[in-house]
Amino acid sequence: MGKKRNGTAYAYLTPALVSIFLVTFLPIVYTVILSFTNYNMYHLDNFSIIGVQNYITVLTGSIRAVFFPVLGWTVCFALISTAGAYAVGLFLAVLLNNPNMKEVKIYRVILIIPWALPSTIAILAWQGLLNEQYGGINNLLHMLGVSYNIPWLTSPFWARVGIIIVNVWLGFPYMINVCLGGLHAISKEYYEAARVDGASKIQCFKSITLPLVTKLSIPLVISSFAANFNNFGNIYMITRGGPARLDNQFAGYTDILASTTYKMTTWSNRYELSATFSMLIFIIIGSFTLINMRLSGSFKEND
Repeated sequence: MGKKRNGTAYAYLTPALVSIFLVTFLPIVYTVILSFTNYNMYHLDNFSIIGVQNYITVLTGSIRAVFFPVLGWTVCFALISTAGAYAVGLFLAVLLNNPNMKEVKIYRVILIIPWALPSTIAILAWQGLLNEQYGGINNLLHMLGVSYNIPWLTSPFWARVGIIIVNVWLGFPYMINVCLGGLHAISKEYYEAARVDGASKIQCFKSITLPLVTKLSIPLVISSFAANFNNFGNIYMITRGGPARLDNQFAGYTDILASTTYKMTTWSNRYELSATFSMLIFIIIGSFTLINMRLSGSFKEND
């Protein structure tokens, strides 16, 4: 009877295991192999194994001027987006957690809209809002007395600022839920004891709310950082990585590592370099995942 049940279980699991093998495992193995070859548009039929030469080229050779500036911007983009979304989310979560606030449910529904909207629709809407000539943001600034048209999509600096604003707007509803979960987990006894000692609301926030919510939400914040680090869709749909760099054929000013890898594959047919970039991204994201698992206690054995 037990063997029959095991056979039935394996029969149900087989389609999922085959799918994982074909869709996940084989592409990873193929990418790893490509990163050790010279497979590109010049060596499609006669490619060969060249060892770690691609990694040397990316980290210390001619592609170093592409990799490290893009890596720096990717880290800044992910860090500022995550920190900004968390700060906005924490501020709004504290306001929504106030028991004296009326119509809290209505405010929560309104603030969750950016998360509820399909990201493609929201990003396309932001692309129109950021238009230099007729975009809604510049029109609003004109009404406020700003006569200068901010080049949101054509200036390297303002394009990066615009990308971060969009990413924070898309990310703060998630952080509201994260912070609300942390706030609900804090015992009210802490606040009662602090009030007995004469602590003000600001002191309670600095000494109780902020440390405890941060401690509870760190694993999810790290996960959000890892997601932003690899956030290809938002950047590519708004700016396509532009404005273009005159000194860099593979990446524009707003390209992150993921979009640069995409361009190397589809625009330049440098498959060996894109595979190498993919492996380096895998190592970086894998490191964040390990850190996250350690902080969340995933490696601890349950008694």
